[in-house]
Amino acid sequence: MTGVLSWIILVAALIAMAMALLRLTLGPLQADRIIALDVVFSANIALMSALSLVSGRHLYLDVAIGVALVSFVATLVWSRLISPHHELHVVERTETEEEG
Repeated sequence: MTGVLSWIILVAALIAMAMALLRLTLGPLQADRIIALDVVFSANIALMSALSLVSGRHLYLDVAIGVALVSFVATLVWSRLISPHHELHVVERTETEEEG
């Protein structure tokens, strides 16, 4: 049963990754590229989970959790960078701050 399940996960993750990589290269908008990168991360997590299922080692699940955390932070950062309301706020020092 786990052999069939792991093959299904493998095929589905590879198809999702191929389609996401195509969208990553051809995406007309930056938002399309961010979503495609998130799908690539998710497919990698699925592949690591399938590898953990097949090999019986729980270490791959720990790595998958780490990749999920990196993926979440990367998606937030890239979304923030392309946001139309994103501005760099530069704080200028006043004379009173420089003296004190």
